[in-house]
Amino acid sequence: MELKRVVVTGLGALTPIGNTVPEFWDGLVNGVSGAALIKGFDTEKFKTKFACEVKNFDPEAFLDKKEARKLDPFVQFALVATEEAVKDGGFDFTQLDTNRIGVIWGAGIGGLKTFLDEVSNFAKSEGTPRFNPFFIPKMIIDIAPGHISIKYGLRGPNFATVSACASSTNAMIDAFNYIRLGTADVIISGGSEAIINEAGMGGFNAMHALSTRNDDPTTASRPFDKDRDGFVAGEGAGTIILEELEHAKKRGAKIYAEIVGGGMSADANHITAPHPEGLGARMVMANAMKDAKLNPSDIDYINVHGTSTPLGDISESRAIVDLFGEDAFKLNISSTKSMTGHLLGAAGAVEAIAAILAVKNDIIPPTINHFTDDPEFDPRLNFTFNKAQKRTVRAALSNTFGFGGHNASVIFKKYEGD
Repeated sequence: MELKRVVVTGLGALTPIGNTVPEFWDGLVNGVSGAALIKGFDTEKFKTKFACEVKNFDPEAFLDKKEARKLDPFVQFALVATEEAVKDGGFDFTQLDTNRIGVIWGAGIGGLKTFLDEVSNFAKSEGTPRFNPFFIPKMIIDIAPGHISIKYGLRGPNFATVSACASSTNAMIDAFNYIRLGTADVIISGGSEAIINEAGMGGFNAMHALSTRNDDPTTASRPFDKDRDGFVAGEGAGTIILEELEHAKKRGAKIYAEIVGGGMSADANHITAPHPEGLGARMVMANAMKDAKLNPSDIDYINVHGTSTPLGDISESRAIVDLFGEDAFKLNISSTKSMTGHLLGAAGAVEAIAAILAVKNDIIPPTINHFTDDPEFDPRLNFTFNKAQKRTVRAALSNTFGFGGHNASVIFKKYEGD
């Protein structure tokens, strides 16, 4: 069976450094930090008082007031990013076979704010079970693709993927596979997350996972820096519309890039810590390149997982050197989490957009907030510190790794026609 080619024809983003794709890309190439003191709740008693929140977002500017009240923020984010992607892709679903258009979405946690509010209200009610009838439909992760499909009348494959911080990358891989196998013509994919609240920040603080650099939030996310002290929480959404090539050409769609490979693996090591030698990270990148039929020398850019944690950054860099060999030192590597923070289940989608735009525009976004070299990293690696770099990007690989040892990678390359 000959597999079909799959291309990217629509993008949407709602991020801590920009509420649209153009704003997001401008923030990336200019090295803008999205971190600031948290405005959403009182952090006085919390170890970490800052995060990368979405800014100047009013859901009622996009959604009916009554509708917005029925949606958890992670679903609001998903709908807004998807609306941008649908418009960007020039889709008129009334002219397409919506039985062959699906939605596959990723989130790691889902409606945490809804869960927090409902359980807090129950605790205050002396045991009287007065729950909002929308409690469960607002909270469950699969409700995001459900709402997207309902809004646009899309009856193709529809489900959610959950693999912690790899969730939306797994969603894209599933979407890619359904299309190239001929099950669907178009799939709206991506991810969203909204965990910057008391439960989210308190839980990650209890794990000692977050940076506590409260005196300098804007430089707290420091991937590959000697003084990194944990990740910075982020929130938002990214939507990537994948489309079968001939279907896209028939409707005259603009094409950002071609998705050519996806890889998955497991660390099988620890519930939160990466494999110290990066075995799972090495395997997932190798699997993605094998699927794409590419060699290490064909990759020009890796958007790394790069969370700014002491162990994670080391294991990923070791995996890159081990797999790519001498070609590792010809790569550009960068962690856009240094600007957006870690969007957890949405990270894969938002970072894939960064990789796609790097391929399209031949610009590598930087890893900002680098101050002190760490001898743990091979000095020959180009981490694109502090300033964007121009270079031809034939293919870009994007890594995401999640708690539980879940690893997923996708590869995008320049669309070269037939």
